[in-house]
Amino acid sequence: MTDQAVFPRLASLAGRLVTARGWKRLGLAALAGALATLSLPPLHALPLLWVAFPALVWLLRGSDRPKTDFTIGLAFAIGHHVPGLYWISAALFTDIGRFWFMLPASLLGLPAVLGLFLGVGTVAYGWARRRWGLTGWVEAAGLALAWVAVEYARGHMFTGFPWNLIGYGWVPVLPVLQTVSVIGIYGLSLLTVLAAALPATLVATKPSWRPALAGLLGLALLAGWGGWRMAGQGLGDVPDVRLRIVQPNIPQALKWKEEAKINNLRRLIDMSGAEGWDRVTHVIWPETAVPYFLSSDSDNPDQAPLTRLLTQIAPPGGALITGANRLATNEAGDYIYFNSLFALTQGGTVVASFDKAHLVPFGEYLPLRGLLPKGVKAVAAAADFSAGPGPRAVSLPGAPAASPLICYEVIFPGAVMPREGERPHWLLNLTNDAWYGQTAGPHQHFAITAVRAVEEGVPLVRAANTGISGVIDAYGRVRGALPLGDSGNLDISLPQRAETVPLYADYGDAVPVVIWLALLLGIAAFRPRPT
Repeated sequence: MTDQAVFPRLASLAGRLVTARGWKRLGLAALAGALATLSLPPLHALPLLWVAFPALVWLLRGSDRPKTDFTIGLAFAIGHHVPGLYWISAALFTDIGRFWFMLPASLLGLPAVLGLFLGVGTVAYGWARRRWGLTGWVEAAGLALAWVAVEYARGHMFTGFPWNLIGYGWVPVLPVLQTVSVIGIYGLSLLTVLAAALPATLVATKPSWRPALAGLLGLALLAGWGGWRMAGQGLGDVPDVRLRIVQPNIPQALKWKEEAKINNLRRLIDMSGAEGWDRVTHVIWPETAVPYFLSSDSDNPDQAPLTRLLTQIAPPGGALITGANRLATNEAGDYIYFNSLFALTQGGTVVASFDKAHLVPFGEYLPLRGLLPKGVKAVAAAADFSAGPGPRAVSLPGAPAASPLICYEVIFPGAVMPREGERPHWLLNLTNDAWYGQTAGPHQHFAITAVRAVEEGVPLVRAANTGISGVIDAYGRVRGALPLGDSGNLDISLPQRAETVPLYADYGDAVPVVIWLALLLGIAAFRPRPT
């Protein structure tokens, strides 16, 4: 039986997608993937998901074999990730003479690798659709299951890269965003793709508008619950804590030049000591703001002049919190390097430190170094960095304990807080997005931090070299921010954390996995039966 529709024009469009072949089909899949990208930061054009995912359903409906399923998924993913991740290539232009050969890999290679994940997912979906004759809402639900399984896989395999998950499109819609406090970002992605794919049932052998309406009503219910959760939750401030976040806006091309280092450091010190310094308790600098090696040993005579210089800007009773590289030696006596955070008090004392644990592949270290040509180096490091022990609570003078996160450590759901011992009051993210200039990357990075705050029920403080720096409360509300590309200070209080610990913070990804399994059981129960 041929597909029918509630709306004849929609049926005509769906028919063209179902019957498309060859390069035309792949081009349409890539276009649909690009439309899905526009739902993400910085545009947040969410209604386009209700175009992209029905189109993907209809394209796959026209496939009759796994190879076609795979190429459709691959094309959709490449169309999705090239415009979503193009900004990664911007990092290479800080030294394009040395890294020009990596441009194709960063611009097209990474999207293609990520596309392999979706290709496998659409093969599994296509097999289930044909094997069990999935139609109606279960056809859309099958795609949602496949999509989120793919998101979860790419977020965990090969160190993981959970960037631009579909649920991040909801960041400006705070009532819906509250859902992540229960089911996390993967759960929100699952419900989003399900709701967005359900309009495909408007064109089917038994067309119906009810599933599409149910999807919208479901999102409305989530928004209603989220609005209720936020109602009356003003969240006061932590008493006697006043932060000064410093955004120096130092171009990456100048950041490590030997002749510019001392001027960059003086710039940070001058900005930190500007009017109002006597009213703040903590000064916060970005990742690697100090362009020299620091040690956690306060008595190290080699760094004593540097720490004395730095701690003159540490407020009395508080601290200067900064990023810097740390040099150490291993058991064999070889030098090892860490991307670290330090808290320094007046008098030159290092009272706390933290080493970045989740390093950036090809940026801070080279995977499979033994297989690469000799002399090839990571983009952001002269030598491979070593990894720290992972999330932990760091005690700071004059402030509640924090969980530090350096750069893209903040992108990993469920892995930003220690799961044993003291629960930190806030997340502290130091980053340097100067690599990516005025692209979508820093906007996406900032949006991701808002989701971590809601998932964990704690405020998040972010200091970024070129922006976006800011403070986000436990409900995802931006208390204050410095725009991308601006230079300045943000003097702001530290918000209180949520009164209750969110379900997701307690159970992590076990919650979205349960939702995924429940939907899978629903498909098994309601799939069409042989006649």
